[in-house]
Amino acid sequence: MNGLTGGKLKLIQAALRLITETRSLTSLGLRELAREAGLNPNTFYRHFKSLDEFGLQVLGYIAEEMKAGVRDLRQMADSSEQASRDTVAFVYHYFLANPAATTVAVRELHGPSPILRRALESQLEASAREMAEDIIERQLVSAVPSETIHEVSRMTIRYILFRAMDYIEKPAQRETIQTETEHFINRQFRGAMLDHLSQTEVERLALRQG
Repeated sequence: MNGLTGGKLKLIQAALRLITETRSLTSLGLRELAREAGLNPNTFYRHFKSLDEFGLQVLGYIAEEMKAGVRDLRQMADSSEQASRDTVAFVYHYFLANPAATTVAVRELHGPSPILRRALESQLEASAREMAEDIIERQLVSAVPSETIHEVSRMTIRYILFRAMDYIEKPAQRETIQTETEHFINRQFRGAMLDHLSQTEVERLALRQG
């Protein structure tokens, strides 16, 4: 996807420039897009059959760069805490550097196009699956069953996207949001480690730790 060139890339980049707080991908006009990209309006249909297909390409363009960077960080992490810390920092910094892309992702998850909603849901699921697979492969939380790791990964991806706009729009809260997100991830995995213990065993463990 990062190898996109020519008119297709120009149209995608134009859409990200035109996105505002009140607009979705499917609300952009073809002439407006073409004008922003510096292209003839007929160029659009040489690359895309519809606005929905165009939206799919935009979402894919956004997802690939971020997913690749996050996966590299997880592959280098020595612990689940390091993985969560580095991942959270990278993703929120990506959001900040690419506010239009973030706005698209947040809005289209509940937007008017069922095709784009399904596509974004699929991308979130793929990101969660990759996160879980990396954690399992690196044995970062070996005491947690694989199905639970997948469950926590899905919750984590949703939580991060939920906090994305606050991180962009509230500079004074960015450090707090980043810290809270790290704590959320770590607590989910720590809690999962206790799932197989009885209440008595949990209480005994708490007493020993105290």
